[in-house]
Amino acid sequence: MQFDRGAHRRLRCSPLAETYPFPIQFYEQPPTENVSLQDFESFAVERLRLLKSVETIGVSYIRASESYNKKLESELRKLKFPYRVSGEEKLEEYETRRKDHISHFILRLAYCQSEELRRWFIQQEMDVFRFRFNELQDKQQEFLKHNNLEYQTIQEEEKEQLAKSLADSGGYSSVKVDEWLFYKVYFTEVLELVRVRKVYVKDGFAYIPHPEIVVTVLNEFRQRLSKSLAIASRSLPVIQSDERLQPLLNNLSHAYVGQDYSIQKNVGKISLEQIDSLAAKSYPPCMRQLHKALRDNHHLRHGGRMQYGLFLKGIGLTLEQALQFWKSEFIRGKVDPDKFDKLYAYNIRHSFGKEGKRVDYTPFSCMKIILSNAPSQGDYHGCPFRHSDPELLKQKLQSYKIPPAGISQILDLVKGMHYQLACQKYFELTHNVDEVGFSLNHPNQYFVESQKVLSGSRDIKKESSQTESSQRSQSNQPTRGTSASVSKPGDQATSTDIKVLEELLSEDYPE
Repeated sequence: MQFDRGAHRRLRCSPLAETYPFPIQFYEQPPTENVSLQDFESFAVERLRLLKSVETIGVSYIRASESYNKKLESELRKLKFPYRVSGEEKLEEYETRRKDHISHFILRLAYCQSEELRRWFIQQEMDVFRFRFNELQDKQQEFLKHNNLEYQTIQEEEKEQLAKSLADSGGYSSVKVDEWLFYKVYFTEVLELVRVRKVYVKDGFAYIPHPEIVVTVLNEFRQRLSKSLAIASRSLPVIQSDERLQPLLNNLSHAYVGQDYSIQKNVGKISLEQIDSLAAKSYPPCMRQLHKALRDNHHLRHGGRMQYGLFLKGIGLTLEQALQFWKSEFIRGKVDPDKFDKLYAYNIRHSFGKEGKRVDYTPFSCMKIILSNAPSQGDYHGCPFRHSDPELLKQKLQSYKIPPAGISQILDLVKGMHYQLACQKYFELTHNVDEVGFSLNHPNQYFVESQKVLSGSRDIKKESSQTESSQRSQSNQPTRGTSASVSKPGDQATSTDIKVLEELLSEDYPE
């Protein structure tokens, strides 16, 4: 027992305890310690997984609802990120806070590179911060003081004078008004509370009950993070001059961290005669669009061939099947067989790792498709939810027999730039399920999960609460300031493989 108490005292006085007194922070000071490249990459990937999960949960559930909080808590616990003050502070707790601190700054460097990435990063970090702040409970005042955010509380005499107005403004009981602290801030700092009439406003000041102070703190967090990202973006040239970090940072915002679909488990199990049927039933819209364009025009430009060809490879086509598939279609498009062998067959063998540098390329993930090589006129590659005109997308969804209510939900997600979640909603509607039970990040993942549903080998989670299901459309409304469903894009190739692929894509290939 004496040893335990001594260890506890040493822990509380350790540098980690002093650096991370709370499981939440404003990330004001960047980490100064040495970090191995292995930890650098693993920390970043784990935080990327967390933020993508946060985005999915935020669209699928009403923020701050019981089900939302349970889902988010489960993700934080599973990925070992801090979220509440534990009764006994152990070394493991401080290590998770250290990982949280370092991983935030790594992703800050990766996601400061464009306005779109910055908006997405800020929104997800805000959602994590909101949940963590509410979990502080009786430590909230201590946290605010630690960060020099001591808001002015009104005196008991003033509270008694305004008691009825304070209660009426938010529909609070007189008992709650007596128990709570009330803060007095300029109304411009809490416009969202003023808009929904949850605070009493007098002489330009808003009187905020303690449970709503999170709104003010969250606005402060957003402003600081936005400013920090702008500063980080100006420092990128210096950081990217480090040849060790430059590939990692450049590829991190496109880094796919899901299953590796270059490992073909069903090689040769799909026949060419099945492809049309599979395209109608189990293809995501991006691949369904490419397949239809190929069947209609008997040709695809290089971007479309790369995107669709690697997808076909990922679902199980062999090299011989791929060559036969593309050759038969191009010949129908008046391409001479000898010309196909000379101009196109090499590229197909190259993508299977049989030519050139013999890199076994992985199928494109959702974020690779969303953020790279945008289609131009005459192209059919890309993400329909990201690159299609909303009216044309609506017509396409109608042709796929999506009901009007479902189309509205998808278009709302697209408007909020939640492209992968729009595709996930499309999956639910076309497969007649209430909840897919997975976070969609890859076209080949879509295909695999579709086959599981159609074969009956996958149990789809049903909404246990009808109320939650009916409120889903409300939670699907786009959140101001969110961005592309930028989750875990790109392929799972190494940075060297990605560099080779980029070189390959920049070459002058026949259209």
